[in-house]
Amino acid sequence: MSEMTFEQMLEASFKTIHTGEVVEGTVIDVKPNEIILNIGYKSDGILTKNEYTNDSGMDLATVVKVGDTMDVKVIKVNDGEGQVLLSYKRLAADRGAKRLEEAFESQEILKSKVTQVLEGGICVVVDEVRVFIPASLVSDTFEKDLSKYNGEEIEFVIREYNPKKRRFIGDRKSILMSRKAAAQEKLLNTVKEGDVVEGVIKNVTDFGVFVDLGGIDGLLHISEMSWGRVENPKKNFKAGDKLKVLIKSISDSKIALSLKFNDTNPWIDAEKKYAVGTVVTGKVMRMADFGAFVELESGIDALLHVSQISKEHIEKPSDVLKVGDEVTAKVVDFNLEDKKVSISVKALTEPEEEKKEEKEDDSEVASVDIEAVIASESEEA
Repeated sequence: MSEMTFEQMLEASFKTIHTGEVVEGTVIDVKPNEIILNIGYKSDGILTKNEYTNDSGMDLATVVKVGDTMDVKVIKVNDGEGQVLLSYKRLAADRGAKRLEEAFESQEILKSKVTQVLEGGICVVVDEVRVFIPASLVSDTFEKDLSKYNGEEIEFVIREYNPKKRRFIGDRKSILMSRKAAAQEKLLNTVKEGDVVEGVIKNVTDFGVFVDLGGIDGLLHISEMSWGRVENPKKNFKAGDKLKVLIKSISDSKIALSLKFNDTNPWIDAEKKYAVGTVVTGKVMRMADFGAFVELESGIDALLHVSQISKEHIEKPSDVLKVGDEVTAKVVDFNLEDKKVSISVKALTEPEEEKKEEKEDDSEVASVDIEAVIASESEEA
């Protein structure tokens, strides 16, 4: 039996490795684009930056240092120059795929940072495995622009797991909907009609404002924004603002809101302020063929009928009035039950005309020569 040469003994002291095998290595050098590891083999292992991470902007020196140990996967025993090519990323991806499989089966909620925003959705990475979340599964509401999610850490579950096609689909929408349903149930069990609550304005439309009450969006209709008239909600409200609102009604999960608080109701003392005979001043707000509506204060409009605008005949109010004009008139009718007030400009001049007629009558009486009348009657006798 021949003795082994030194080279043969040295060769025998090294372990054998195979492509696809997972080995442990110790970092002996870190370069800008590669890491060199001692893997207990006759040749050192080379771990390139591309095989370490998907992050092209990463500085290897900030995450790895000499002396660190790590598990890596052998992807080529001899690269043609006697070096062993290694991959950390592929091993992590294998382990990540297993992680995703477990999460898929248990529907565990995962958390990861958004690494890419695409036209049809967003991407996150779990242990070097890319998970795609379609736009339709990103949120529980339609969002045209997904760029706000870039770099943000989000929660999601695995909706589809197909390692053969490397197809991993995430779902954030179901989490949001589940939490929203729980919040809705909690809110509906704690609030009632007549409560005053604080919310955050979520969206402003031409017909109203949607307010997030903490799980449910309540609708503040344009007719409930003020005791007076609101022409354009977008001039009075903006998204993100906090707002105290009155819960007007609750129907299933729909909540109607109002800003018409009882203590600010202008009709509370209107019967005294606008009693019949009271002279008032207001602004013309709307016009109709039969009259003009004059705002006496926010929430109280009075009707100035066309027949009460002037003692002269007027065909239609727009012949003498326009929106924005200030009008002084007298209250001629007040109906609290129907919340109606009628005013008259003509009624302001009627007392003056009556007084004038009385004066004219007095003048005629005073101008009669009583003595002459008596003398005339004596001669006739």
